[in-house]
Amino acid sequence: MPSDNGMRATLNALYGQTKGAQAHARVMALLASQPAAGPPPALFSPRDAVLIAYGDSLKAPQRPPLQVLADFARRHLGGAFSALHILPFFPWSSDDGFAVKDFMAVDPALGGWEDVRAIGRDFHLMVDLVLNHVSAQSDWFRFYLEGRPGFADLAIEVDPAADLSRVTRPRSLPLLTEFRKADGTPVHLWTTFSADQIDLNYRSLDVLERMLAVLLFYVAQGARLIRLDAVAYLWKEIGTTCIHLPQTHAMVRLLRQVLDRVAPGTLLITETNVPHAENVRYFGDGRNAAHLVYNFTLPPLLLHTLMRGDASELTRWARTLRSPSEHAAFFNFTASHDGIGVRPLEGILPPAALEALLGRVRANGGRVSTRRSADGREVPYELNITYLDALRAPGAGPDPHQVGRFLASQAIPLVLPGVPGVYLHSLLGSHNWQAGVAQTGQARSINREKLDLARVQAELADPTSLRARIFHPLRAMLRVRSRQPAFHPSAAFEILALSPAVFGLQRTAPGQTICCLTNVTADPAPVSLAPLGLTFPRRDLLSGRLVAAPQILLEPYQTLWLDG
Repeated sequence: MPSDNGMRATLNALYGQTKGAQAHARVMALLASQPAAGPPPALFSPRDAVLIAYGDSLKAPQRPPLQVLADFARRHLGGAFSALHILPFFPWSSDDGFAVKDFMAVDPALGGWEDVRAIGRDFHLMVDLVLNHVSAQSDWFRFYLEGRPGFADLAIEVDPAADLSRVTRPRSLPLLTEFRKADGTPVHLWTTFSADQIDLNYRSLDVLERMLAVLLFYVAQGARLIRLDAVAYLWKEIGTTCIHLPQTHAMVRLLRQVLDRVAPGTLLITETNVPHAENVRYFGDGRNAAHLVYNFTLPPLLLHTLMRGDASELTRWARTLRSPSEHAAFFNFTASHDGIGVRPLEGILPPAALEALLGRVRANGGRVSTRRSADGREVPYELNITYLDALRAPGAGPDPHQVGRFLASQAIPLVLPGVPGVYLHSLLGSHNWQAGVAQTGQARSINREKLDLARVQAELADPTSLRARIFHPLRAMLRVRSRQPAFHPSAAFEILALSPAVFGLQRTAPGQTICCLTNVTADPAPVSLAPLGLTFPRRDLLSGRLVAAPQILLEPYQTLWLDG
């Protein structure tokens, strides 16, 4: 069992010597109740790939949605995905699950814990630890308002006259919300994301112990990956930006120390939709913080690349990708339940390029959500649109390259170093759900449609349907990828500057080198691999065809994975 000296140091950094000792005693008592840890599994594998879905993304009459999702995954996704990220499946009051009313219960509208555990028997289970806040309609918050023992310091009370001008805001909503305690006392509480989401006060050892118990409960239910939702905002210090504070990084290290002690091999993944240099700090030294970090720059930069038909910026940026050790990796994705964040483009694209991106999204039926900057301006924060529709060419007529362009967008994250994540609506080729936006009034609803399973199955069985033309080639890519040692998340890579029209890289593992090429344009793209010194012929893993010579003509949006 690992020494707890590191944990002592982390707790002292958070709370000081005296309170840190108290915290250590409470944490160790909690950990003593856990079963002995077995030998840790390998952290990463070439088979790693995560499907991201809400528990009710697929629905069928008279069946719990979690069972519907599980059956679909078993029937269609074997060999393509190793893990399933079920977005918050707890009882909730708002924000599509992220205002959690009970961290240790399953929303009965979705199913029960046995349904969750059943998914974990077929796929690695990825679960959200929504650790920044709790629902204003939760028992915990009610206990706080009532002043019950153990809950008196649950929330962060702030003098409304305090200067909060430096605080980084993720949304254009009031930072403080007024409530009244049961005895009539008015309080102003920190509510970073909405008035229904009460920020938790991690200065309280009761809060710390309670949330660590939640983490350990998820592990006991079979969770292999723990997503730390909105972790960047965890700790607040008035007079600072209240984002990425040293205490927040210390808390991530503490969570890693807890897991390394009782559940080695359970992976932490941080969700921090911020510029790249800030994002990668959550790796720590590569062994002491997050195992995985969302690669938030990739989705908007890839969108820009395919919109412009020029891989130059993507190539330059990809050459900077480095994980600090073989124990850490990027989580590469293009779409998720949220929008496409644009803050990660800061310092990478000029303002004119960003404006062009915003214009394309609006022209294709999407929305641009904003946040309030420190100087009070409304600035772009995320693009709300399905990735398929974001990539549609401008104009009212049909786009003959939309499917090819979209598959190119999905191929690139599959070969970058790291673990790929694919959102269900990307796998199924979903369009914007405009009716959902009208129903909820929320821009993010545009890519959160609930789909009828029978209709999806029928469309997948029809080779001419849009869903089938996307699903089957993308699943085939994922299955091919899973069998290649060179696509291990930590395998060596080299980004190739071959042509502005082509994004290329080589992945290398003992006994295998794969040259990966994707044409990012609607025109044929010639490319020569002669400078690489590769032997030919080489086989394209995707088509099975032999490529005889290093002079290659890529068809519009074609991808080749050349194995020697």
